Amino acid sequence: MKELTVRYAAFIFGLYLLSLAISLIVTSSLGTTPISSFNYVLSLTTPLTLGMATFSFNVAIIFVQLWLIRGGVGTRKDRIEILMQIPFSFLFSAFIDINMMLLSPIHPDSYPMRLAILLAGCLVQAVAVVIELRSNVVIMSAEGVVKYAARRYNKDFGALKVRFDILLVVLAVGYSLLASGTVQGVREGTLIAAALTGYLVTFIVVHVVNPLHLHRRLFE
Repeated sequence: MKELTVRYAAFIFGLYLLSLAISLIVTSSLGTTPISSFNYVLSLTTPLTLGMATFSFNVAIIFVQLWLIRGGVGTRKDRIEILMQIPFSFLFSAFIDINMMLLSPIHPDSYPMRLAILLAGCLVQAVAVVIELRSNVVIMSAEGVVKYAARRYNKDFGALKVRFDILLVVLAVGYSLLASGTVQGVREGTLIAAALTGYLVTFIVVHVVNPLHLHRRLFE
């Protein structure tokens, strides 16, 4: 029971850090993460906040997952796992709006400052990903849809995840052009976040988590 409580607490903390990372990257004014690109553009062109747009997107992705596991592809456990994403998606979206509000007074006026905030966001995002993966509680909707699509169509998860991220960026650019006539929310920071976060996750796992045996100390 204690171990389960620790895992859920760690996962929720990881969600908060991930929301903080997204808010930092948005605050840098150099774009946002690929996974948040469409949500961010939606928040720029509608009355929705970034948190509201994120929750709406996640709910849509949850329905897509339920469609992907139809016809015997998924099990009852899979359906429960997908439905458990709803409360955590709501919490994550609330965290985003809270952090966006907390960071709203920050307006970086120089490119080095923007770049520093962006890199800080990438680092926080990498830490959040490590915590979420190690807690092993719930897979979030963006990863879940790739997981079940890979299972249904017998595709490699990693390759499909890259394609999904690219699709979201393309959708963000296309929708932005249609809604405002210009590209908003997708800039060099989007590419930096996409390229850098994976390397940071690997570095943290190899040089921090494994040598210090943090997984065993926290979750065993």
